[in-house]
Amino acid sequence: MVYRSYTLPVAYNILKTMDTFVNKHSIVRKIWGQPDLVLLIFAGAAAEFSLNKSVDWLYFTGKLPKDPMGRMFSTVAYAHQIIFMDREKALVAIDMITKIHKEVEHKRGIPIPDWAYKDVLFLLIWYSIRSFELLERKLTDAEREAVFDVFCRLGQRMGLPRLPENYKDWEQARKAHLQHNLERTHFSNDLFLQYKKQLGPLRYHTMIALQWLLAPPKVRQLLCLRENYCARYLVDLYSLVRNPLLQRHVLPLLVPAAYRAAVKKLYQR
Repeated sequence: MVYRSYTLPVAYNILKTMDTFVNKHSIVRKIWGQPDLVLLIFAGAAAEFSLNKSVDWLYFTGKLPKDPMGRMFSTVAYAHQIIFMDREKALVAIDMITKIHKEVEHKRGIPIPDWAYKDVLFLLIWYSIRSFELLERKLTDAEREAVFDVFCRLGQRMGLPRLPENYKDWEQARKAHLQHNLERTHFSNDLFLQYKKQLGPLRYHTMIALQWLLAPPKVRQLLCLRENYCARYLVDLYSLVRNPLLQRHVLPLLVPAAYRAAVKKLYQR
């Protein structure tokens, strides 16, 4: 066996390249590294996004209502940079997200409320956990804490004040945000019209069925999502026969043809 010795600067650079924003063995990497879970996360998020009281911000640039799927995959790309790249690249991605939002704030002349940013972080925590538990198993307390930690540190890097200190505190904050920061408006209704227009009837109703399985009661109530036992049965069946080969054939069918290349990129993780 050959042992190598390094000077301090070289050793430091090696350790630096190994440094990551998200631990390589983190449950967050396992969740966001599985294409079907990523699609579930954004199916659920699409429902809750539409109900945020600051959803008018999404209409200021017009990009989201014009191309919901495109914006989703753009967000996935940033998420993958943060979760799978080394720390420096992850921080660059977070800073770019902050910069983009600050530019929009400058153009509009008013700031996006801190609670609106937090709502996005909170729903990413929720749907990451919910999607994994829907298809695989219940997360341990430590794993839930790990999911919270990643998105909390993301929020800290963005400069958000008064973030919860742990998962238990997040649960309470999440309940308060759901209670006070959601409402159904004409923006909500319009977003769902755009979803339907872009997805087509069959994919749209598939999304609605999945949203009922993923969303918290408050979101179900506001969007009038009806109980769907058929969806539950099909998801349970899918979880039993789920494998990479099946995913490669089934998942691209869930998005319009123009975005199937983006789905295939999810398999690179």
